[in-house]
Amino acid sequence: MSDPIIEFRQVSKSFNGTPVLSGMDLAIRPAETVTVIGGSGIGKSVTLKLIVGLMKPEAGQVLIEGEDIVPLTEDQLIRVRKKIGMVFQGGAIFDSLSVGENIAYPLREHTTMSEKDIRDRVRETLHLVGLDGIEDKDPAELSGGMRKRVALARAIALAPRIILYDEPTTGLDPTNTEKINELIVDMDEKLGVTSVVVTHDMRSAFKISDRIALLYQGKIVFAGTPHQIESSDLPVVRQFIAGSMV
Repeated sequence: MSDPIIEFRQVSKSFNGTPVLSGMDLAIRPAETVTVIGGSGIGKSVTLKLIVGLMKPEAGQVLIEGEDIVPLTEDQLIRVRKKIGMVFQGGAIFDSLSVGENIAYPLREHTTMSEKDIRDRVRETLHLVGLDGIEDKDPAELSGGMRKRVALARAIALAPRIILYDEPTTGLDPTNTEKINELIVDMDEKLGVTSVVVTHDMRSAFKISDRIALLYQGKIVFAGTPHQIESSDLPVVRQFIAGSMV
C-alpha cells in the first residue's frame, strides 16, 4: 500500500479556548476521494484550511507527501500550495474578471507560461468541466452551477495533485448537485488526483467517495467505504446518517 499523500497526526486546533480538533488522526492515500462529514461548526472546513496551510494547529503534524507543513513559513508554503487546488464554498470567483481571466489568474501568478499557452490551458480546463467557449463571459452571467464549475476549472489550472472541495453542492438544485457530483468523480478518473471533500450532503458523499470520515468531538471516529459506513452499528454514525446528529 502506498504512503499517504495527506496525513493528520494528533492534530489539535482551538478558537478562543474552545477545542475544535482534539488529537485528530487521518491518512488519505494518493488518488483517493475522502469525504469528511460531521455536524456544523465542528472543524470540517478547518481541516481543509490546515491541509493548505491557511491555518496552523496548536499541536500535531499535517503531512503533505510526507512533509510536515506546520513549521513552514508563508514563502515555503507556496511550493506546497502549488500541489493543491481548492474549490471554495461560494466559488470565490472574481466578479471583476472574465471567466477566462479568473482561470488564467493562478497561471499568471505562479508560472512563466506564454499568453498563448495560458489561453490554451484555459480552454482545456473549461472543456474538462463541460463549459467550452465561455472564456469571455462575466461571472454575473453564470448560474450557480456554472460558477462552481468555473471555480473547479481554476482549481485544476495548475495541474494539482490534490483538490479540496468545501461544500461543493451547497445552494444548488438537485440537477446541478448531480452534475457537480459527476464532475468530481470525472476529475478523479481523468486526472488521477486526490480529493478531500467537506459536505453535509450524505447523498453526495455516498456517490463520490472512496471513503467517508466522520468528524465528531474533535476526532475522526469512523472512516470507511460508503458501504461500511452505511452498515456501521456505531450509534454516532447511525445518528448522523439518520439526520439526528447535532
